[in-house]
Amino acid sequence: MLDRLQAAIGRRPTDVRPLAGGSVAEVYALTLPDKTELVAKVGAPGAKLALEGWMLRTLKERSELPVPAVVHATDTILVMEKLPGGGSIDGRAERQAAELIAALHGVSAPAFGLERDTLIGGLHQPNPESKRWLPFFRDQRLVYMAQEAERAGRLPAAIGKRVETLGGRLDEWLEEPARPALIHGDLWGGNVLAAGGRISGFIDPAIYYADPEIELAFSTLFGTFGAAFFRRYCELRPLRAGFFEERRDLYNLYPLLVHVRLFGGGYVGQVEAILRRFGC
Repeated sequence: MLDRLQAAIGRRPTDVRPLAGGSVAEVYALTLPDKTELVAKVGAPGAKLALEGWMLRTLKERSELPVPAVVHATDTILVMEKLPGGGSIDGRAERQAAELIAALHGVSAPAFGLERDTLIGGLHQPNPESKRWLPFFRDQRLVYMAQEAERAGRLPAAIGKRVETLGGRLDEWLEEPARPALIHGDLWGGNVLAAGGRISGFIDPAIYYADPEIELAFSTLFGTFGAAFFRRYCELRPLRAGFFEERRDLYNLYPLLVHVRLFGGGYVGQVEAILRRFGC
């Protein structure tokens, strides 16, 4: 592996340490002879690490969101800047995160989706550009991922049909957003780095242009952020009434279906609970 890394970055690391995380590749901390610290992901053919590198570069080019600079990106090796981490996300850091995410959501485009497909958790994420959000969310998020979970044998076909039924009724609860917003796309705690009481960066994106509420909903699914985050976010980008009461659960169907496709198990029950809540 040292030879592969040297070929990729032009210098031979003096120290390589495995790191936790990485669903599609092994992750390592590298130290170079000049004491520069980097992070490398090393995967098998088909790991699509070049696409992850493209997403990080796109975030850096189009927004002020702090993400690691990409040093090298191919299908099987991604080398990037090592950002400080390991700190807890307290109220002050949550408020800073809200400011960063609100600014990201201020980056717009003519259409929902993206100019190319991306990945979420190593899974294909289709992004055909669309002028309307609700059909995009229905077809490219809910129905698509339900079908993928069915094909993987992790979602019963009957539940997949209920997802399709709900998709046909989205306009009962959701409205077309004013404009597409750039989102990180995978905003759970493991992808948010903090150090010294500050947010140092965001990693492992799954970007596209969306209703920003889908990002906010996901941030509540696994407790990424709490009240301090939402108070500050709403000062900058007020939320319409009904987000926490209704729309959050609808939007969390997508990450839950992603987790069903990846892991099955209890996530199926969470999908069913939301379907029942909305009469589907």
